[in-house]
Amino acid sequence: MKKKKVCVDMSCTLMHHGHIRLLRKASKFGKVYVALTSDKEIKKYKKIEPELNFNQRKEILLACKYVHKVIKSKFNIDNNFMKKHKLEKLIHGSDNKNNLDNKYVISFSRTPNISSTNIRHKSFKNYKNKKIKNSI
Repeated sequence: MKKKKVCVDMSCTLMHHGHIRLLRKASKFGKVYVALTSDKEIKKYKKIEPELNFNQRKEILLACKYVHKVIKSKFNIDNNFMKKHKLEKLIHGSDNKNNLDNKYVISFSRTPNISSTNIRHKSFKNYKNKKIKNSI
């Protein structure tokens, strides 16, 4: 029996255990194709310069045993993207904002207390504190 092609869309600017947990869950539904947001789209929608560029993020994701393939994508996934790549389901956290038919979407609760933004803020705070201590 042929495995379903399922999609997980992410920016993955900073890979963390919440991403891994979602990819693991998605792998139970079929072969996982990650729709990875392009650098240009991250800058446009998240208003940040990604810490890792698209190719670096793609390399990290392809090293994950749950990921079959990485496809460059826009920030928002739509029905046309799903059809073009013959993807049967979109596996997403509860923060899904994609404009997709409900027949495609399987949603899971986000992993509590983790996000790339949280890591970014904590890193900045640590950097700032170290800089202050080093200047004393």
